[in-house]
Amino acid sequence: MNKVTMIGCDLHDVSTVLRVAVGLGEGVRKVFPTSKADEMIAWIKTFSRQQGGERIVFAYEASGQGFGLYDDLTEAGIECYVLAPTHLPHTAHQRKNKDDDKDALMILEEVRAHVLAGRKLPAVWVPDLATRDDREAVRLRLQLGEERTRIKNQIRNLAKRGRLVIPVWFTKSGEWSRRSVQWLQEMAGGGLPPGLRTVLGTLVNVYEELCRQMKRLDKAILELARSDRYAQRFRKLKLMPGVGTLSAMVFLTEIGDLDRFANRRQLAAYLGLAPAAHGSGNTNDRKGHITRQGPARVRHVLCQAAWAALRCSEWWKDQFNKVKRGSPKRAKVAIVAIMRRLAIAMWHTARSPEIDRLIEEWTPQSACLSP
Repeated sequence: MNKVTMIGCDLHDVSTVLRVAVGLGEGVRKVFPTSKADEMIAWIKTFSRQQGGERIVFAYEASGQGFGLYDDLTEAGIECYVLAPTHLPHTAHQRKNKDDDKDALMILEEVRAHVLAGRKLPAVWVPDLATRDDREAVRLRLQLGEERTRIKNQIRNLAKRGRLVIPVWFTKSGEWSRRSVQWLQEMAGGGLPPGLRTVLGTLVNVYEELCRQMKRLDKAILELARSDRYAQRFRKLKLMPGVGTLSAMVFLTEIGDLDRFANRRQLAAYLGLAPAAHGSGNTNDRKGHITRQGPARVRHVLCQAAWAALRCSEWWKDQFNKVKRGSPKRAKVAIVAIMRRLAIAMWHTARSPEIDRLIEEWTPQSACLSP
């Protein structure tokens, strides 16, 4: 075990701080420019060779830097782990006394506990390059949808402040109709104070541009869904009530390898839809709110899909009412329960070979692949 080179890394945009140790002790501190990963890897290999190391274990926290460093280290033959920040030990003292050296040392201690004591590292699943690339378009589509909603709310609030009476035929949800947008443009064209007119015209232009870009992304995502990489599972998910193209693709791209979950409990825990547990000593185990760990994007689209499923499926509506028990206060609890069940149903459906055989027998595919 003493011949294992253990490395804790604190990664930033400009610099990379390392704590390198063989055995016990605080180890050696090294700093490299983040842009020169090849120099860092060369130094690590030289140091390990001089110390007689037979194995190199490297770990760093997941961040906005992505998995580029993981790719470089893995390609160089170094055992690398990307750790989940939310699962690392952070005491109140550590939060108030935080710097790069202490973070690197903390990660080194996690690596040491893993190597010397066998403690499991809180490592995240690293998607392949294709999955990472596919996520970019889907994530941007979600981001633009949220931005469009924000712009729509700004326009409505601006209309209230300007005492504009919105017509009864004005579109209430989704993408505004051409008639609604034209009315806003006419309001911005004259009859309003200069400041209000300028802001309203700008917001309407931003809204229209967001709609154009969203349609462009919708087309790209549909083409991605029909590719060989996703077509089979996408086709099955589209058969489910409430699941649209975007919901299906967010689910598939964010989760990635569906087979990495052994059962539905692991899936629910990963999505943050498992209840928190409160139990100690003689206190009975009391379940609390959901943990909200894992990808928030998936929970967002699951919430939308769950409400859509209630509108178009009597079975899902019955499941919702059973949990709600006629109490309006339990509506949130009920919709979260539907989200969890829907996620599990999507997981089983996407992996089901029986549904594959049924689809092969049912030849019309246009209904499954419609946007």
